[in-house]
Amino acid sequence: MILEIKAICKSFHQPRSGTLSVLKHVSFNLGAGETTAVTGQSGSGKTTLLSLIAGLDSPDDGQVILDGKDLGTMNESQLSRYRAMKIGIVFQQFHLMPHLSARENISLPLEILKQQRIREQTDAMLEKVALSDRQHHLPGQLSGGECQRVAIARALVIKPALLLADEPTGNLDMETGEKVSRLLFDLVDEEKKSLVLVTHNPVLASQCQTIKILDRGRLV
Repeated sequence: MILEIKAICKSFHQPRSGTLSVLKHVSFNLGAGETTAVTGQSGSGKTTLLSLIAGLDSPDDGQVILDGKDLGTMNESQLSRYRAMKIGIVFQQFHLMPHLSARENISLPLEILKQQRIREQTDAMLEKVALSDRQHHLPGQLSGGECQRVAIARALVIKPALLLADEPTGNLDMETGEKVSRLLFDLVDEEKKSLVLVTHNPVLASQCQTIKILDRGRLV
């Protein structure tokens, strides 16, 4: 199993209304090369679940096991490096470095991990997302669809064990969103990556092998 979620719970304290229970004993597994969508209404716990899987937050109870390692057993330094090696994330807002070119944004995680053959790996990803001719443009000079293609390339260039996508077409018009989602799933299939996709879009969710629905913090 690439990902094992074991009865995770998460609550947040709110000064006026007390404790808010966001996730309640959520469990599921994801195998190598499998894709799953997590859907549900706003406030159902989707973003919190993604943050816990990514190791950006810790559950109050339960375990998140990624590629055989329990994230809860690592200190912050170990977790940061493991996350950089094992997880690629595509955000709705792109989160590109505005002062770096498309090429530099894609190569950045490789440089952080001090990998070899950075130029060759970056060239290969630029070609896969059809941006070789735009590689020296800054994010502000690219369209929304192009920015998301850069973000997808950046997430996949490290060859992660798990790809997380948070509303990856949410900031795009319908036509551009369809092109980006097609590219995303084509690359996931080609690279044989495991994917957890959070989305409100039922058409996008239907492209995954399984769909999980969160309702008030529980899988239904």
